[in-house]
Amino acid sequence: MKDRYIFPAAVYFDPDGISIEFPDLPGCLSCTDNEDEIMNCAKEALGVHLYGMEKDGDEIPVPSRIKDIQLEDDGVLMLVEVFMPSVRDRINNRFVKKTLSLPYWLNMEAEERGVNFSGILQEALKNYLNIANK
Repeated sequence: MKDRYIFPAAVYFDPDGISIEFPDLPGCLSCTDNEDEIMNCAKEALGVHLYGMEKDGDEIPVPSRIKDIQLEDDGVLMLVEVFMPSVRDRINNRFVKKTLSLPYWLNMEAEERGVNFSGILQEALKNYLNIANK
């Protein structure tokens, strides 16, 4: 796993929006309606796609050289760089919504005392799993 990747992206401007494709990474696509968001959308798509490849154990290809890429007539080529440690951290530490059940009386008592249910559950799970604070 590398910390930094730079891949070429093809940007196409169509009447219904802007699409972003990565020739070396089939399925890595993004789109936007705003020209100012192209780079952010491209970085997000590239980071998530490469993260998925890393997790699946897929081989990440060597990026093509810009001069070797042939675009359709209206395409624009740009280089997109992602710093994977921040992508990995953001994905690994995202919050996941869970539904749980409590007895009515326990819920009422906790609400009356202003309990932070998420915080209590996180701490309880860390203690139960013997995990230090992350």
